Amino acid sequence: GDYVIKTIRVMLIPNNKQKTKLFQYANTARFAYNWALSKEQENYKNGNKFISNGDLRKEFTQLKKTKEYAWLNNISNNVTKQSIKDACIAYSRFFKGFSNFPKFKSKKHSPPSFYQDNGKIRFTNTHIKVEGFSNSKKKKRQKLNFIKLAEPNRIPTENCKYYNPRIKYDGLNWYITVSIECKNISTIPVNTGIGIDLGINNLAVCSDATIYNNINKTFKIRKLEKRKRRLQRSISRKYLKNKKGESYCKTSNIIKSEKKLLKIIKKLTNIRHNYLHQTTTEIIKRKPSFICIEDLSVSKMMKNKHLSKSIQQQNFYEFRQQIEYKSKWNNIKLIIADRYFPSSKLCSCCGDIKKDLKLSDRIYKCKCGNIIDRDYQASLNLKKYGENIFKSIS
Repeated sequence: GDYVIKTIRVMLIPNNKQKTKLFQYANTARFAYNWALSKEQENYKNGNKFISNGDLRKEFTQLKKTKEYAWLNNISNNVTKQSIKDACIAYSRFFKGFSNFPKFKSKKHSPPSFYQDNGKIRFTNTHIKVEGFSNSKKKKRQKLNFIKLAEPNRIPTENCKYYNPRIKYDGLNWYITVSIECKNISTIPVNTGIGIDLGINNLAVCSDATIYNNINKTFKIRKLEKRKRRLQRSISRKYLKNKKGESYCKTSNIIKSEKKLLKIIKKLTNIRHNYLHQTTTEIIKRKPSFICIEDLSVSKMMKNKHLSKSIQQQNFYEFRQQIEYKSKWNNIKLIIADRYFPSSKLCSCCGDIKKDLKLSDRIYKCKCGNIIDRDYQASLNLKKYGENIFKSIS
């Protein structure tokens, strides 16, 4: 089609009153979801058919009129409306065999999140207007509805259609995710294709001899990893110190330390993901006609206990996902090489396969006189593989 739907995620900077409201909304969304699920389950046990989303919402409206649940009137009804809808979708998906039986959302383990009506939500360059935080007409009170965005001008404001805006908390910060329609790029790139070999020594080696280093070897990340390890040990010690009989007890100091740890973990994740975004975008910007990457079995690679941590930190799956959607947006053909294609063992000159190639052999030496870096050779072989498939398609 002419349009492609892209999702943008931006951090929010709420003040204390707004934080309270955000948690209230998220808790109410959880309450409505659990209420709808329990109604469906009860109904099913009594041998009745599925209750439709509309009927449940009518019943929920009556619930609001009772004295016990009068507090629900302080919360925007779109929040609960969507939660009930979500529960019904989850329930019907189970009966169609698409997913497992839906679980109740717990206060402790489910990430707090709620829906905003896409008709009511408003974006300015710097703020987002949430519905119903304050119903007062006074200008000073109205301010409560506007939450500051961490990145200005990130979300388009003029004649734009928003889909499925949701506000979510990740343990540290609140985020808004919203989907918008963007015009599709119609040009088809014509430059030579690229083969990419992913690895641990370097993140990626491209067939045009570009090398992307492993960011986990940098001083910054090693320092953060060290801090993370030390904090984990100190928290573990605190738990053992405050053990009462069989049960562990959480002191306020443990809670403080765990918040610190979460900050470090999030920082590490952000640095790694950001680096992947920079890498993948740079590869896409060269406008190759195709990109060929190998199909990695990460779960099997993880069984090597000496390398499992390094493999985990490289985020291969995230890399592949980013390359997939970015090449789709830019009309670049993505070719995934077969899992058993011998990209490293194959000689790029004579086509001979070296069966006894060890992981420690970084330089590939062939009988035909070809001496080459093994990762670079793998990327050249992947490029050839991609070329053959690309020709057969076009």
